[in-house]
Amino acid sequence: MKNIGVVTVARSDYGIYMPVLKKIQTHASLDLCLLVSGMHLSPEFGKTIETIVDDGFPIGDQIEMLISSDSPEAIAKSMGLGTIGFAQSYARQKPDLLLILGDRFEMHAAAVAALPFNIPIAHIHGGESTEGLIDESIRHSLTKMSHLHFASTQKYANRIVQMGEAPWRVKVSGAPSLDNLNDIPLLSQKAIEQELGFKLADQVLLITYHPVTLEYENTTQNIQNLLRAVEAVDIPTIFTYPNSDTQGRQIIAHIDQFVQQHPKHHVVTNLGTQRYFSLMQHVTAMVGNSSSGIIEAASFKLPVVNIGNRQKGRVHAHNVIPVTENTQTIVDGIQQAISSTFNESLTNLENPYGKGQAADIIVDTLHNTTLDQNLLMKHFN
Repeated sequence: MKNIGVVTVARSDYGIYMPVLKKIQTHASLDLCLLVSGMHLSPEFGKTIETIVDDGFPIGDQIEMLISSDSPEAIAKSMGLGTIGFAQSYARQKPDLLLILGDRFEMHAAAVAALPFNIPIAHIHGGESTEGLIDESIRHSLTKMSHLHFASTQKYANRIVQMGEAPWRVKVSGAPSLDNLNDIPLLSQKAIEQELGFKLADQVLLITYHPVTLEYENTTQNIQNLLRAVEAVDIPTIFTYPNSDTQGRQIIAHIDQFVQQHPKHHVVTNLGTQRYFSLMQHVTAMVGNSSSGIIEAASFKLPVVNIGNRQKGRVHAHNVIPVTENTQTIVDGIQQAISSTFNESLTNLENPYGKGQAADIIVDTLHNTTLDQNLLMKHFN
């Protein structure tokens, strides 16, 4: 049996992981050891470890690392605490292989801690570009620390090879989150209204806006510009909370105040995968800078107004309307997104991130890969 340590640090990566976790959990030759850290353990961000338990996944270990601040100093200190915490966890849990995902600073701490233990690392969503974030550097650093790579598109697989990784280490899996569309029953509008406690208007915007870490000094101005745009278009909006990056709490404070002053709008701390996808099915358009607008929204043929540089450089379908952080350009983008002409253009839209078969590819590879020196010893290709 291979003991597969899976690192999850936020609601965002957990939703992506879910199809993979299910297949590992039921695999005859793999043991799932779920290592839970970061925002999952924070009441401020919804304490989503409770969701993991409710979904039936056993918790292998909990690694506390977040400091209750989002300053650059606090983020750096959290990375240090995470490295210590994950090292202690690996000594206890002894994973044979570590599965990580994406570009979060918490994932970087987990990977760095694994290196002295000679634990092979498999990385999902490598090779992608997010030019407005420190995550760009973190993602590529994770690639160089990893021994197996599961890329969401061929373009990203090629980029991983360009970074010196041997082609045999790289698989094009597609995006695992799309597997959820085959596995998770979506809620009807009536059911989602009952879950949320309010009715959806005829037109509704779904907004997820995260800090842009390379431009964090502009966070207050940027969120104010977005809220002015929402006020200008006068369409009921559902906000979700941002992540814990630098200045995330500034965004939360502005959203909370805005919703209190404008009763037609709502904020939800944590939607979870089922409710988030269900809303994508029922809302008019999505606005913000979340990767879900780039990756999952195309499967719903949902118009997306993608704001600023956070997702700059990523492959996307033509449902995505890129705009700057300026209030008027956001308003113009929303007006385009809700127009019948634009929506009619999405009829035959295909998602460039695959058709929902990633978990099979990932888990089969984990099962069939021999954990030996050939895997651990890397050579620049």
